[in-house]
Amino acid sequence: MTVCYDFSGRRAVVTGGARGLGRGIAERLRDAGAMVEAWDIAPVPVDGIASVAVDVTSADQVAAAVVRAVAAGGIDMLVMAAGYGGSRHPLETVTEAEWRQVLDITLTGVFQVCRAVVPHMRAAGRGRIVTVASLAAKEGRPGLAAFSAASAGIVAFTKALGKELADTPVRANCVAPAAIDTEFVRVMPQAAIDGMIARSPMKRLGTVAEMAELVAWLCSDACTYNSGAVFDLSGGQASF
Repeated sequence: MTVCYDFSGRRAVVTGGARGLGRGIAERLRDAGAMVEAWDIAPVPVDGIASVAVDVTSADQVAAAVVRAVAAGGIDMLVMAAGYGGSRHPLETVTEAEWRQVLDITLTGVFQVCRAVVPHMRAAGRGRIVTVASLAAKEGRPGLAAFSAASAGIVAFTKALGKELADTPVRANCVAPAAIDTEFVRVMPQAAIDGMIARSPMKRLGTVAEMAELVAWLCSDACTYNSGAVFDLSGGQASF
């Protein structure tokens, strides 16, 4: 059963909103009545969603996009789903360039966007921020040291930001999903997908709709006493 939310008159920004988890979240917020902008380095047209080219690693591009969005009516909901996992291989073969690329997109991008948006939410006296990390933040993933570190950084960043905003009406929380059934996962070797399913107590991948539903609640007025919290979406896989 899908829970009904009414986000009419509210404006949302979803980074990484062109495809995968970001797109599913953007469409869920749109379907609940929000006016949605999908920020992506490679935007694609989506019905009822404004597709905007933004590189979240560029402070200048982020600042310009925020100024324009605020002038158009503000940002009531911010969901940061932009990320880059890098290729899977042992730590000793990870180059400095790849390490920096993964952290710049996945972690520094969250910092860049939040730093630009939070002052406007403070001034408006309202707002919901949702960051997207990964279960790798808690458990680590062999061959994905950079992504695991970046995801852990998002968790710690969101905890700190949630505390900073706790005395305001703005809420900041994080979702840490296990493997979700997206095109990013489906292009992996079948053996890798089978391994993900085997690790899940539910013996399946999560769905984009399940992820989007949790984010919708975190963006809603029903989420009031959570700030700096981390919500696992793992089918029972998370152990702490």
